[in-house]
Amino acid sequence: MTSSRSHDIWLTVLATVAVTVGVVEAYHRYTNKNNLTNTSSSSSPQVKIKKSRPHSEELIREQLARNYAFLSDEGMDKVRKQRVVVVGAGGVGSWVATMLIRSGVENIKIIDFDQVSLSSLNRHAVANLSDVGTPKVECLRNHLLEICPWANIEVKNQLWNKDNAQSLIYGESDQEDFKPTYIVDCIDNIDTKVDLLTFCYENKLPVISSGGAACKSDPTRINISDISKTEEDPLARSVRIRLKKRGILTNIPVVFSAEKPDPNKAQLLPLSNDEIEKGSVDQLAALQNFRVRILPVLGTMPGMFGLTIATYIITSVAGYPIEPIEGKNRYKIYDGILQSLAGQQSRIGQLDQRIPISLNDVPYVLEEVYRGKSPISNYSTRLTLSRWDPNQELSMQNVVVMTKDEQKFHEDNVLNGGKLLSDVYSQDILDRVAQRFAEEKYYSQFR
Repeated sequence: MTSSRSHDIWLTVLATVAVTVGVVEAYHRYTNKNNLTNTSSSSSPQVKIKKSRPHSEELIREQLARNYAFLSDEGMDKVRKQRVVVVGAGGVGSWVATMLIRSGVENIKIIDFDQVSLSSLNRHAVANLSDVGTPKVECLRNHLLEICPWANIEVKNQLWNKDNAQSLIYGESDQEDFKPTYIVDCIDNIDTKVDLLTFCYENKLPVISSGGAACKSDPTRINISDISKTEEDPLARSVRIRLKKRGILTNIPVVFSAEKPDPNKAQLLPLSNDEIEKGSVDQLAALQNFRVRILPVLGTMPGMFGLTIATYIITSVAGYPIEPIEGKNRYKIYDGILQSLAGQQSRIGQLDQRIPISLNDVPYVLEEVYRGKSPISNYSTRLTLSRWDPNQELSMQNVVVMTKDEQKFHEDNVLNGGKLLSDVYSQDILDRVAQRFAEEKYYSQFR
C-alpha cells in the first residue's frame, strides 16, 4: 500500500516537471519569436534581427557587479551613460563593441558595410559558422543582445565616408540624433581613416584610433600613445602624415604595436596578377599593391587591440587612473640626438650652434624618413643626426641619421677632411640617402 502510494506521488512529480518544462519552453519560443523580425529582402542569407527589451535593474546590477566594485557607482554611472560609435566591425571593432556592451555601455552604434566571411572567424569576437554571409553589424547586434538584452544597439550596414559622415555618426534628423560621446576608429583604409579622424577633430568628438594589427604577434609590445608618438606602425605613420597636411598634429590616442619587423616573422603577401586585375590595389597607401584581406593576421592580436581600446574608454570615462607608457622615454633620446647635431656645428668650425631643426622634427626625421635606421649600415642603435653635404646649408634635406661612430667617421673624412662623398661612400649608400631626401621632400608638403 505504502509502495503504491509512493509510486503515485513520483508519477505526479514527474508529470508536474514535464508540464513545467513544456510551459517554459513554450514561453521562450513565444518571446524569441516576438523579439525577432526579418531584415530587408536584400540581405543574403536572410538575417533575423533582435531588438532590445526591458530588463530588471536588479539583474543588470548583479551582472555588472564586478565592474561596479572596480569602478565605483559613480564611475559605472558614467560608463552606462556613454553613447559610443564604433566604425568598423571586423577583428578589432567587434571586440571593442563586445567588451563595451559587456562592461555596461548601454547605447552603441556600429557602422560597417561588410559581411562575415569564413576567413574572418579566426579573429571576430562573436561570429560563428551560421553567421557567414550575414552583415557584420547584424551579427554583432544579435549576439550582443543575448548578453545584454537591455542595451540599445543601433547598426548601420553602410560604408562610412565623408559624404555620409553627419548622418551616420549623428543621425538623419534632430529626432534621431545619437548624441555620441565617443568615437572608435577601427577602419583599415587609410583615406577613410583620415577622413573619420578629421571629422572627429573638427566636431570636437573624443576619438581613439586603432593602428595595424597585421603581421604583429608580440602582446607585450601593444601600447597606447598620441598619434605623434607611435612606433613601428606603417598604418599610423601614413595616417599621421596625411593628418599633418590638414593641420592635425596631436590629441588623437592610438593603440598600436611597437613590435619591430623581422625577416623570420610573417610578411605581407604579394598580390597575384589575378588580384591586381580585380581593381584598385591601393586601399592601404602605406602598403603599395596590397589589399587588406591578404595581410597575415594572427587571430589573437586584433582581439587584444580591441580589448585595449575598450579598457581605455571605460577607465577614461569612469575617471579611473590610467597612464600609458609612451615608448622608452623617447623624447629624452630625441633631445640627445638634437644636442649632438647642434654640437657638430662647433666641431666642424661653425661659430653659430643654432640649427634650423627643432625637437619635434627629430622623431619625424628619425622614425618616418629614415625608418629608425642608418642608411649607411642599417643599424638601429646609438643613432644621431649629421650634416651630409658640407657645401650645402643644414636643412631637413641635408641631414642624415647615422650611428655615433658613423657620425665621427663622416666628420673626420667629409665635413672636416674635405673628401668627396663619392670617394667615401658606395653608390648604393649615396642612392639610399638620395632616396630618403626625395621622400622627405614629398612628406614636407604634408607638414
